[in-house]
Amino acid sequence: MSDPIVILTEEPLGADDRLNIERLVDGADTRLVLLVPANTERHLVVDFLENLSMLDVAKAFRELTAHTPDPAAERAEAAETLAVSLDALEGLGGGVTGEVVEGGAVSGLVAKVKELGAAQAVVITRPHAVADTFHTDWANKAQDQLGLPVLHLYAGSGFIGDS
Repeated sequence: MSDPIVILTEEPLGADDRLNIERLVDGADTRLVLLVPANTERHLVVDFLENLSMLDVAKAFRELTAHTPDPAAERAEAAETLAVSLDALEGLGGGVTGEVVEGGAVSGLVAKVKELGAAQAVVITRPHAVADTFHTDWANKAQDQLGLPVLHLYAGSGFIGDS
């Protein structure tokens, strides 16, 4: 069995994501470990600018006036994302396991990679214009902390982020 691959996602994975991971595994019996953060730690100003950059003015102002999310609701949403994603990746590699990560998403990924001695990490997110442009996205942060390449895929597509 080859080294495990640790995957961090903020989005429920689907058929396109499965295809990307299947290509990455390439028939090997690689164990996949899926992480979903309980709290994505988004920043209000960054999210506002991101929504404006995507020309979604209504969403930008709606989220600007939204209240702080309930931690129990965030955890429930993360658990649902994990369940859907585990189903999507079922049968790939040498098995798929997963967990909801408390605390920071990147620190959870870094800790799991080190714990397992994984040689590869993957981050799957929707595009984040501001974070991606200024290289402050999860993949870049994880790569800086791990000292190994981190593949950044955009959820539901074959597009690779710039990390």
